[in-house]
Amino acid sequence: MDSSMDKYLGTTLDDRYEISEIIGTGGMAVVYRATDNRLNRSVAVKILRDELALDDEFRRRFQTEAHAVAMLSHPNIVSVYDVSHTEGVEYIVMELIEGVTLMQYMQKKGALGWKEALHFSVQITKALEHAHAKGIVHRDIKPQNIMILRDGTIKVADFGIAALESAQEQRSDQTVGSVHYIAPEQARGETPDTRSDIYSLGVVMYEMLTGRMPYDGDTAEQIALKHIAGIAVPPQEVNPEIPDELARITLKAMSADIGARYQNAGELLADLEEFRKTRSGAAPAAGEAADGNLDGVIPDVEPIGRTGELSKAKYVRRRRRSRKVSIMSGAVGVLVFMVAVFVFLWNYWLRDIFSVAERIELPSFVGQNYEDVVNDGSLRNLYAFTVTYSIDPDIPEGQIISQDPEAGRSMMIVPEGISVTLTVSTGVREAVVPDVLNHSRQEAMVELQNAGFVPEVIYTSSDEVTEGYVISTDPAPGASLAEGSTIFVTVSSGPAVHTISMPNLVGYSEDEAIGILNSNNLSYADTTYIESDQEPGTVIRQSIDAYEDVEEHTRIYLWVSLGPKETPEPTPSPTPERSEQDIIDEIFGRA
Repeated sequence: MDSSMDKYLGTTLDDRYEISEIIGTGGMAVVYRATDNRLNRSVAVKILRDELALDDEFRRRFQTEAHAVAMLSHPNIVSVYDVSHTEGVEYIVMELIEGVTLMQYMQKKGALGWKEALHFSVQITKALEHAHAKGIVHRDIKPQNIMILRDGTIKVADFGIAALESAQEQRSDQTVGSVHYIAPEQARGETPDTRSDIYSLGVVMYEMLTGRMPYDGDTAEQIALKHIAGIAVPPQEVNPEIPDELARITLKAMSADIGARYQNAGELLADLEEFRKTRSGAAPAAGEAADGNLDGVIPDVEPIGRTGELSKAKYVRRRRRSRKVSIMSGAVGVLVFMVAVFVFLWNYWLRDIFSVAERIELPSFVGQNYEDVVNDGSLRNLYAFTVTYSIDPDIPEGQIISQDPEAGRSMMIVPEGISVTLTVSTGVREAVVPDVLNHSRQEAMVELQNAGFVPEVIYTSSDEVTEGYVISTDPAPGASLAEGSTIFVTVSSGPAVHTISMPNLVGYSEDEAIGILNSNNLSYADTTYIESDQEPGTVIRQSIDAYEDVEEHTRIYLWVSLGPKETPEPTPSPTPERSEQDIIDEIFGRA
């Protein structure tokens, strides 16, 4: 820890924030526990490190980011109360969280149940949706930046501040972001956007569900390359208890292809909520952890911040005061109860005994124009009308269809008026079917509902329209229909998967084999040429054996013969030169 930052302990910033202890440190700032003497509450104060506070550019960015984050107001985001610069000290004042990080929680529990993981994921997604709507990208979503309160509420910390930390890391030639949660585009050095936060959340979801990281390696570079490749083991293979739909949502959120990823937090939240609706009791109620109490799960994890501790003297004084308050509260409670009993008896029994009730027979309002009825002064003084509406093409607009209570009932006249509910026809209100073709399913549902229709989704495969986008509507766009009509929306479920029997390519020439692949909707990938006893140019092997079932457009590799390896002819040894005497000896047999 930087000892130079200890100088703030015991000091008071701006005559308001009294610093008491260090509760966290980072590469950019140190976080202190402090007391806001003006509002008499405990807060967290994040002070920019001295060496960074001297950098004008970095200080300006710190102030800009902090002011932007201070505009965020969401129950799942750690609140920023104040941003200040005083005597060369740059600091922000934040909500003090009583809880643990998601990382600490998972270290104690391991893999979370899918219901609990879903509960946490929904809250984190809501936090991202709010921040992204304000133009703020977190850039460093990871379990260490996610707090869990004792009631199970999630709080995401350091929104916007991660941008500054990344800038400081780049200056120090450090790895930007947390490599285990980094989005592929960040790993490639590109500028992250809101979809980068969604990727990091997908990795956090994967870790919650499986208890392990989707990508790991010996070095940061190895892990980053795996993120870019994007080939993670499906979470249900690690934990078979994970529902397939939740696994699909997780993998889509952490898709390496940014275009195939959820394009905004609203899309991810819609899928999570839809999944939760289809699985009754899928997650604990808001503000409730899996067991309702974090103490039972992580008893030896120190909560961040400690508030409300009392000395013995304070305890005795509070107990005496509470006894006095209890006696007074009890007396007031008895008095309130007696008054309530009297009011109840008067309204439902005593008033009828001590007064002469005047009653009338309720007339029929059915068939009349509701405006004439509710605007009639004599009726308005006698009745308290409530109007509801119903679409009925057979009854003119504004005409009363029914009433409750029904006509002929004997009703007591009361000062506030006899309560009567009138159901009024809207007639036939027509609206034009909006053009939602090639819109996402969520966008189409909202547009159709806003136009007054009831959308019903039908899924079908399509090779032309992207998965999750609208192919057609019935009736078609531009048609005029009565409001409340059902519109059938056909949504793409992606290309249809067709399988064929793998043809035999062995024995054919390379060109013939490629032609056979094309005619069977298979893709030629590459050829490897090797020496063999087969005729040169002949296919001797294929990457998928003949007659196996294979999906259309699968890439097929070929191995083609170069012919047998040539054996070089032996080179004759040169005949040594012989002398004349050798020749004579050979002729006369004298070796």
